[in-house]
Amino acid sequence: MHFAPVTAWMVALGGTGISKSEVSRICAGLDESVGAFRTRRLDHARFPYVYLDARVPARAHRAAMVVSKAVVIATGVTEHGRREILGLGVGDSWGYLPLAGADEVFWRAFLTGLRKRGLGGVQLVISDQHAGLVAAVFRTIFAQPDLASMAKQWDKVRDDLASRYPKTGPLMDDAKSEVLAFATFPREHWRKIWSSNPLERLNKEIKRRSRVVGIFLGVAAVIRLIGAVLADTHDEWQVDERRYLCEGSMAKLYPTSDTETVALPEGDR
Repeated sequence: MHFAPVTAWMVALGGTGISKSEVSRICAGLDESVGAFRTRRLDHARFPYVYLDARVPARAHRAAMVVSKAVVIATGVTEHGRREILGLGVGDSWGYLPLAGADEVFWRAFLTGLRKRGLGGVQLVISDQHAGLVAAVFRTIFAQPDLASMAKQWDKVRDDLASRYPKTGPLMDDAKSEVLAFATFPREHWRKIWSSNPLERLNKEIKRRSRVVGIFLGVAAVIRLIGAVLADTHDEWQVDERRYLCEGSMAKLYPTSDTETVALPEGDR
């Protein structure tokens, strides 16, 4: 599945230089392709790592108003170490951090949709839920060699901050187990699962395309353009010779019985 970026851009703008009927035909075909991509089955592999990223890069017309829309993207890493785009959702803007804040109905529907499409085997969900905490504070924590050392450094940072800003103490206590959850997974994976930063390149491309459009002509146009960008990215990930995480390290996530070869008795060979 591949979408020419120029075509998607022209469609989102309303088809500069081509007739309305041609724009409608292209839009219909693109909507069908993007729709098939967004609803495809996800049960072909287990996805131990799932990233949820919530951005607000789009403004769209609604009735006589222009409103900000929250664009939510789910990506995942398969048990074989390859990345895939899992889902795209567009809802009303709740600020830049809907995970931290708010529309529970939207999130429940989005996540339930992924589950119904067959998403399974999830062991860790990575999001920017705690992005409000200053990144620099965590550098000394993430630099530690193991979970016990991280937990100890976390408590030290917590106490230092709480002595100056008392309200940060309870916040760090609540966040500790979730933020440090990545450290229970193979060390080779840490740099790619301790935050959603690996998605920055994808986010920049989406923002670049959205900036060209300015104001979308409704939610369908948002989904059409961003869905096309995501589908292209997904295809590129599938043909990339390098895996996002090597198979050897991924095997550490599963019991030996899942992968070991069972020797048959000589008479059964």
